[in-house]
Amino acid sequence: MGHPPLEFSDCYKDSPDFRETLKCYELELERTNKFLKELIKDGNSVIAAIKGYSLAVQKFSQTLSTFQFDFIGDSLTDDEINIAESFQEFAGLLQEVEHDRMMMIQNATTLLIKPLEKFRKEQIGATKEKKKKFEKEGEKYYSLLDKHLNLSAKKKESQLQEADDLLDKERVNFYDSSVEYVYQIHQVQDRKKFDVVECWHFFTAFSLSTAWWWRQLRTSLLFSACLQTRNHYESTCEELEELMMRMKEPSQICKIQNFLPMEGFLYIQEKRALGVSWVKHYCKYHKEGKQLTMVSCEQKPNTKQAPTLLTLKSCIRRRTESIDKRFCFDVETAERNAPVTFQALSEGDRKLWMEAMDGKEPVSLPLARLSAFLNETGFKFVKNLICKYLIILLIIFIYQAGLNGLCCFVDPTNPGNVDFNSSDIDDKTITSALKFYLRSLSEPLMTYDLHRDLMCAAKSDNLDFRLSEIHSLIYKLPEKNREMLEILITHLVYVCSCSDENRMTPSNMAVIFGPTLMRAKEETVAAMLDIKFQNIVVEILIEDYEKVQIINLTGTSGSSLFINDSLFTRPFILACPNPLQCQPHINGGGGISNRTTTQSYC
Repeated sequence: MGHPPLEFSDCYKDSPDFRETLKCYELELERTNKFLKELIKDGNSVIAAIKGYSLAVQKFSQTLSTFQFDFIGDSLTDDEINIAESFQEFAGLLQEVEHDRMMMIQNATTLLIKPLEKFRKEQIGATKEKKKKFEKEGEKYYSLLDKHLNLSAKKKESQLQEADDLLDKERVNFYDSSVEYVYQIHQVQDRKKFDVVECWHFFTAFSLSTAWWWRQLRTSLLFSACLQTRNHYESTCEELEELMMRMKEPSQICKIQNFLPMEGFLYIQEKRALGVSWVKHYCKYHKEGKQLTMVSCEQKPNTKQAPTLLTLKSCIRRRTESIDKRFCFDVETAERNAPVTFQALSEGDRKLWMEAMDGKEPVSLPLARLSAFLNETGFKFVKNLICKYLIILLIIFIYQAGLNGLCCFVDPTNPGNVDFNSSDIDDKTITSALKFYLRSLSEPLMTYDLHRDLMCAAKSDNLDFRLSEIHSLIYKLPEKNREMLEILITHLVYVCSCSDENRMTPSNMAVIFGPTLMRAKEETVAAMLDIKFQNIVVEILIEDYEKVQIINLTGTSGSSLFINDSLFTRPFILACPNPLQCQPHINGGGGISNRTTTQSYC
């Protein structure tokens, strides 16, 4: 019975079908090994029996040659002479035949038994060694793979990279052992077709011991088939080895993995009674019908795992921050209400699956939708937070200055929705709320589209070019984004003007708000290394705000910061970092000004 062919490319998929085919070849090899053991045993018995038979015939011929007829009379007739010599002639013929038989059978062990034993040890034995190595490397690789996929995505990049490198090394070792095992199976399957049969031919020739039979054997179809099989093996053996070496090359592996249909192992998140578990499946995706076939790799006794068929609707990469697993993506199917979360074996493996499924990146909200976050409610929220911060400073100032309340500064008919009686009002809470709001935007305030250009500007060695380029890019922001940025930078400039007291220099402030206002679209090592350049951009916006002109110093712009638009009649100005060192001057318009010369906006 024939078996499905074993391809080198199947080694890299390691599918259940490949393992099942491999098992068929292993059973066939074990059956061949058992057959050869019995053949060697029986061959030794036949050789021993032939030797015993030959010795018996020789003894019989010796006895026959010594027998003589006694005749009556002084002379013998011709017939009597022929009769007397017939036994000696017959005995001589037997001795001649057995002499030839013994001559041929003396090499029977060398030409029959030893070649069969050599085939068992060198070919079948080598295949068993390759099998042990394949199973050992497979156990090591899949054990390490399970541990690797359970690593938290929150670990340090250096630790994850080290784990990736170790897994790649074990994967290569496993693939190499698998390819070599398949190559050895091909070798032993081809060689047994002529090695074993040729031994049988030699043994048969020796047992019959006739030159006539040997001449007939050499011209027989069977012997010719053995000869052709050996010649074919010798001509293709080198080509097969070259193919094996080519299949080990990384470039060839990439080509194999790009073939459709896409298939391989995936871990699927399943909800069970004791919680969520990740179950290993072998999956195959047919792009034409968008059909995803999954077979669970969990071993259940006395049950055959039936495949699960799903119809794909969409595929989206899972954000790293949304799950404590790496290499995940979500698939929506027609058969299930909730998306199915898959975990690939590596980042490269995930990309292959997503390409096959026409997967999409997590969609950042478009600017039109982003404006919904930067609408009137968002602006009011940010203004209220800054207002609360300034009110705290005013309360401290008024209390220590001995003034009687805030009635001369605040319009009681419009408190700006600020709960002044709240006990939770403190500067740390306000700062955290502000940063949380800005980081919760689906797209950073300074947008993904301008991120690369801003990074290039920050990396420039020419300071004048750096400043002018950032100034130019800021005015490419959407209107709402730029307006919110003006409000925020206005406040940060004020806070930094008090750096003698709060130690918040533009550089320190940029470290806090750099990752808040800017971030790369993809979380990569390069993006992490670019954080320092994000900080440089924000530092320039704060330190060189007059040159960048993001802030309207005249206070006439509609996007300049007015505390709740009516809490003060013009932008609130504090020049002194310590309110206790300044005497407030209440102008006729109800605003607060300062008698010092240096002024900065809050």
